[in-house]
Amino acid sequence: MTNKTWFQMGAAIVLILIIILLFREINDIFLPLVIVAKTVFLPLLLAGVLFYVTRPLVKWLEGKKLPRWASILSVFVLLIVVFWVLYAMIGPIVNEQGSRLAKNTPQMIQAAQDGINYLMNQKERLPAFAIQSLEDAEGNIESWAMSFGSWLINFVQGLLQAIFLTVLVPFFLFYMLKDREKFAPFLANFFSGHRRQWVLRTLKDLDETLQAYIQGQLLVSFLVGAMLFIGYLIIDLDYSLILALIGMATNIIPFLGPYLAVIPALFVAWIQDPQMAVWVALIMLIAQQIESNLISPNVMGKALDIHPLTVITLILAAGNIAGIWGIILAIPTYGIIKTIAVNLYAERREIKEAVTKDV
Repeated sequence: MTNKTWFQMGAAIVLILIIILLFREINDIFLPLVIVAKTVFLPLLLAGVLFYVTRPLVKWLEGKKLPRWASILSVFVLLIVVFWVLYAMIGPIVNEQGSRLAKNTPQMIQAAQDGINYLMNQKERLPAFAIQSLEDAEGNIESWAMSFGSWLINFVQGLLQAIFLTVLVPFFLFYMLKDREKFAPFLANFFSGHRRQWVLRTLKDLDETLQAYIQGQLLVSFLVGAMLFIGYLIIDLDYSLILALIGMATNIIPFLGPYLAVIPALFVAWIQDPQMAVWVALIMLIAQQIESNLISPNVMGKALDIHPLTVITLILAAGNIAGIWGIILAIPTYGIIKTIAVNLYAERREIKEAVTKDV
């Protein structure tokens, strides 16, 4: 019985649960390690993203007979130039639009309240379900606005904290690029024979999965943000750059990202001109259709190949468990687990086939 797959998986699950229980009981012992992990998590994550973005360029420079240290230095210089140019181009615009948005937020809330009050005065012309919706909106609009404002403040604070912590990013990125071939052999050295080959093959598949997801998701998010910005400029929407940047940022959340991005844009458009809200919805619909039917299939390919229902389930569950970080990391984590599971299944099948042949 101990050789059965179901028994081994059950025993592994029980052991994992016991370890988690013991960890919770003696978590004070590991508190310093948890604090260190939380401190380095964000810089390590950002360095990992930049690693997959810059590694192809470093390899290309090395292919041109440039030493590795010179290739890495060239990439660092290029990153500094790119970030400086982006800041010089969009920094003043974002600052101006952000200040104007913060200044006009009370007037926008009041305008929304006035619009609802006007509709409430037309009760006799509206169906019952519309009246109930308006009454609910009338009571909730201020709380919605405050929630959005609180989210925006937290986002800005998180961004400032990220900028502060990015002093560690160059160090992590440098050693990731410098010693990129040493990680897989280091882990594989803990195994021998056939298992060592399996570990190397699995790590290679994980590397390809993460590379395809990170590079593809960043490119898709940039293209979606560009499409939204162009569309908002065409209809002359206020705060077009900030709203497009929000759309680009939320697009890192698969499937649900575009729907989250359209909420602040619709609010701003409705305050500016109710008819413009229709144009914003149309722009978002067009951008979402282009992204899901044209850009993502060609850029992302079959990197993860996850059903939309699975995506929604993962995002909702991860959001409840770990908040915004859970939402962002749910899909790549699922991709890692899926890749490991596929390789485990292939390994067991190969072993069974080999045993069958021997028999």
